[in-house]
Amino acid sequence: MPTERKPRRPMSLALRITTFVGLTMTAMFVLFTVQILYSIEDHFTEQDLGELEAVSSSIRKAIGNSATLEDERILDGRLARAVAGHHGVYFSVRDSRGVAHYGTAPADLVDAAATTPSTDRLTEPSLRQWSTHYGTYRGVVLQIQDARVLVALGIDFHLRYLARLQQVLWGGTVVVCLLSVLAAWLAARWGHAPMRRLSNQVRGITSEQLHLRLDPAEVPSELTYLVTSFNLMLDRLQSSFERLSHFSVDIAHELRTPVTNLTTQMQVALSRPRAIGAYQEVLYSNLEELDRMSKMIGDMLYLAQAEHPTAEADKADVDLAAEVRELFEYFEALAEELEVPLELHGQAPAVLGDRLMLRRLFSNLISNGLRYVPRGQPLTVRLARVDQNVRVTVENAGPEIPAEHLPKLFDRFYRADPSRQRRGEGAGLGLAIVKSIVDAHGGTVTVRSDNGRTRFTVTLPMAQGHRLSSGQQVPLQTT
Repeated sequence: MPTERKPRRPMSLALRITTFVGLTMTAMFVLFTVQILYSIEDHFTEQDLGELEAVSSSIRKAIGNSATLEDERILDGRLARAVAGHHGVYFSVRDSRGVAHYGTAPADLVDAAATTPSTDRLTEPSLRQWSTHYGTYRGVVLQIQDARVLVALGIDFHLRYLARLQQVLWGGTVVVCLLSVLAAWLAARWGHAPMRRLSNQVRGITSEQLHLRLDPAEVPSELTYLVTSFNLMLDRLQSSFERLSHFSVDIAHELRTPVTNLTTQMQVALSRPRAIGAYQEVLYSNLEELDRMSKMIGDMLYLAQAEHPTAEADKADVDLAAEVRELFEYFEALAEELEVPLELHGQAPAVLGDRLMLRRLFSNLISNGLRYVPRGQPLTVRLARVDQNVRVTVENAGPEIPAEHLPKLFDRFYRADPSRQRRGEGAGLGLAIVKSIVDAHGGTVTVRSDNGRTRFTVTLPMAQGHRLSSGQQVPLQTT
């Protein structure tokens, strides 16, 4: 069985910066050095070309015409005067028969240039370079009338200068590149110092110190967004830990009461012999407590499920009007007993979601409203489309909820003021389940209680590309 290869660790930031800066600086200095060498070499070439042009022009005038070549004495004098004052310049004049006339070029240079084709004009592309045992020359072979004229300069001094300059420039380039790499590494280390300090501060934050926050003003501007995001994450973690801690305390408190009741009743029942009817009464009482515990555990499990969003593949278009009407039929018997009319108003498009979870959401809201609505007063559900959302409002008359309780109404096991009497006993998880289901569907839920009425408003994203559902525009009443 082949072993799984471990993922390659990314290159460190300091090494990335050092490598990038080092390569960039090396490339820049190499190009700079090459440019300097070529520039100086071109300068020497232009300088030599000017010198050769002056000499060749003088030689051209000295030769004059072909008749002059036959008088060597006159030609030698003219050529000697033509090159006077030009040091380091060598030339050789041969006629069309290859006979050498006056010249100063050494024999090895003449032999090296013997096979070089001649040209009529002296230009930079026509320049040639010859190397012999005695030196290196740059020159040209000109065709002046019937004469083949070699004109050249010794360039050993130029070459030695260029060699020394090249050695100095390349050595300097290596030293400067090494210093640049070292400076880049030190700069990277110095630039990452705030990150190391930040890492040390983060390492010191534990689950017991979630109240600590990093100060964005103490880090460079590039890290401000990171510190702000980390602080927001700590806010979420602290809130989650606090909710988990409160949840543990609340669930222990909620379970302690029925367990204590069960234990007390069993101890009393077993304290002395009793009639069968007494034992049956104790068992019925215990069954009620067990049913309440079972419902609480079921609600807790459902709440845990609702807090994890349903996969998109499990979602479908849900007609909320149809779901509300079915819930009205389910609560019809209870509503008749309480003499509470159930009314549905408005219409709205379908929403994309989990049908069972959405039914549980509105079932909890309707059930919660039936607990508090006075006899003869209606419980109303209103549907409406708001932009790209569907808004559902569950409204009932009854005692107002004090404003200080509204922000905590969706917390687990939270119950409002005891003066708000309930017709049914609950564990305080119904509205927490509502909030979790709404969050799982990307919606919002709010509550408002004033003027003797309480309204729960749920807003859910509308399913795209669907027509309005067949919601009722007139009240649907159950009496």
